[in-house]
Amino acid sequence: MVSNSRRGSGRPRRLRVRLLAGAGGVLLAAGGAAYAWGLPGILAHSAAGDRARGSYAADPADGDRAAAALLAGVVREVPAAGRSGQGEVSGPAASGPTGAAGPTESPGPAEAPGAAAGGGQSPGPASSGPLAARPAAAEPAIGALFSPGGDGDGAHHCSGVVVHAPGGDLVATAAHCVHRPVLGFRTNLVFVPGYRDGQAPHGVWVPTRIDVDPRWAASQDPDHDIAFLRVRRPGRPGERLEDAVGAYPVRFGAGLPLPARLVGYPGGAEQPLDCSTTAVAESATQLRLDCADVPNGTSGGPVLAGGRTLIGVIGGRDGGGDEWTSYSIRFGDATRELYERAARAG
Repeated sequence: MVSNSRRGSGRPRRLRVRLLAGAGGVLLAAGGAAYAWGLPGILAHSAAGDRARGSYAADPADGDRAAAALLAGVVREVPAAGRSGQGEVSGPAASGPTGAAGPTESPGPAEAPGAAAGGGQSPGPASSGPLAARPAAAEPAIGALFSPGGDGDGAHHCSGVVVHAPGGDLVATAAHCVHRPVLGFRTNLVFVPGYRDGQAPHGVWVPTRIDVDPRWAASQDPDHDIAFLRVRRPGRPGERLEDAVGAYPVRFGAGLPLPARLVGYPGGAEQPLDCSTTAVAESATQLRLDCADVPNGTSGGPVLAGGRTLIGVIGGRDGGGDEWTSYSIRFGDATRELYERAARAG
């Protein structure tokens, strides 16, 4: 199936990749029902990309059309509060991402892959009590992921987070949000940082390139449910996302358990939710965050250690979780390699 999201409606959470997991035969068997569900739109907004490498160079015309469709529909651009001019950032409080003025504690491009591996994280926010997600204020470097064009999903079906990279244009999300079994990469994606109540205070951004692990592209391996998008703002050549909203450094090989906060946009909701809990090891390749009421749409949302550093995105096992538990892949060497490939790709 593909409703790249998380739980909801009493079903297991996020994107529920399982309906498409049966490959081409499943699509054929669906027949007329699939047409009613939106198969023509899905096929019209899909591309194979480079499956062996797990990459897709987006057609600029597709991005321009997707952005225009979104702005003609459910989203409108508004001035960002606290910004008096280009490059001035109102970013989150000290526990949030690095601002545009020059990251003093964010690791640089060469440092980021090895940042604080295995320990040294600040205590971070206290756990929410009880452990249940709650509505939260929109944050500039966290946003909703839309796919306008009648492809079977709601207005926004996933979440994403801006991560620090040399180009200042990198967004992390779950692989299942951007690449589907059989069909391949979505071609109609739009990222809206700081989204709230139909407003885009920092503009709308579309991918120039999408990178997933080849093992995800080949078989939707849940241990590789991570994607990086390089993005641009249509009509604003040269503008950099990280300059506008800040970015979170990525941490690989983090020791667990760690205090952590997860953030995401429920499908159909007009504001994000968050939950402060503890990230623990579910396995050697997955981390677990116990928190109720984190529904469909939050897939791809960040898992932030100490509120400052990205150690995961909602996804992985069971498409991201169930009614009480969220999952993420553990960021290790494979994620580091994917990040480095995405960050240096032209």
